[in-house]
Amino acid sequence: MPANPVAENVLGTIGTIFWTVQLIPQVWKTWRTKSVEGLSEYLMLLWGVSGVFFGVYAIVQDLNIPLIVQPQLLSTLSYLSWAQCQYYGRKRSKTTAVLLYSAVIAVSAGFEVGMVYAVRPAYSRGNDRPVQFFGAFSTVLLSIALLPQYYEIYKYREVIGISILFMAVDMMGGVFSDLSLAFKESFDIVAGVTYSLVVVLDGIVLLCAIILNPRAARRRKRLRLQAVSGETGDHGQHAQNGEAQPHYTLSGSEVPTSPTQEAVRAQGSALQVLSSR
Repeated sequence: MPANPVAENVLGTIGTIFWTVQLIPQVWKTWRTKSVEGLSEYLMLLWGVSGVFFGVYAIVQDLNIPLIVQPQLLSTLSYLSWAQCQYYGRKRSKTTAVLLYSAVIAVSAGFEVGMVYAVRPAYSRGNDRPVQFFGAFSTVLLSIALLPQYYEIYKYREVIGISILFMAVDMMGGVFSDLSLAFKESFDIVAGVTYSLVVVLDGIVLLCAIILNPRAARRRKRLRLQAVSGETGDHGQHAQNGEAQPHYTLSGSEVPTSPTQEAVRAQGSALQVLSSR
């Protein structure tokens, strides 16, 4: 396919827009529910680290500006979600969570800048092994980051905790980023593999949600019906055996009554009806 800088930048920009907002649904969902049950904190931490490594690769390789911005946004928002896991999941204090977030951002930024300056001289001399390492290692981190999330899905037998909208937007970001590389003068294999893995791994989560979540909903409904029918059966069995049925006062306290008391109460109600006539 012939090189087309305009198409490359347009598609890369679309991918960046998707990846700019991708984690916002996840951050919002966690804040709204005040829970990270079913969401792997290691997924967010490893995605943040992978963004740092891919950021070094993208800058040294001089990819288009949108593709350079993408990993920075990925790391920033992933670390934010990880900090939420510390606060809501591990029950750390808000101050501790903020300090952890600030520290990991500062360390990651310093590492990325330092590695860019460390790798560039070798790359300028024609030695691309160091920069290829950063790209490949980022791909490895992206791949293994979702393994803990897959375990959460296996454990709960459904996709909970992680935002489905987040996964869908993230996958679309990978699709458009892949397409932008197709219009580059020379296709970047490492970047292409990285973006393709994002699409495939996110797609697996979405497929699990489509298959497992309806099953889980039906399972919960069936258990509720069984619980209701079980309670009804218990009341009927008590009545057949002539056992006392519980009554409650306005305060909610239980007042036990015997079958004789039930009969007296019924006769009293009948007399009230007759007298009213």
